[in-house]
Amino acid sequence: MTHQIDLEAEIQRLLTEHDRIAEQGITVQRREHEIVLGGEVESAQRRDEICRQINDHFPDIDITCDIGITRAQAPSEVEEIS
Repeated sequence: MTHQIDLEAEIQRLLTEHDRIAEQGITVQRREHEIVLGGEVESAQRRDEICRQINDHFPDIDITCDIGITRAQAPSEVEEIS
């Protein structure tokens, strides 16, 4: 059995070093018997590619992809700071 911390570190390393991912803003958390990927990326296609790559590299691990999509367009209203 792979040590939990080693597995999380290995996934994090793949997220940052893999040429098709190269994503530093993704979090890796263990919940019960699964790994949850979190954070935000710029598109659904990017999220899907990240999740596919991680699942391909770790086929025996239950992985939940909870990565959100950042808003692509500028806000329509000006935010006032008091």
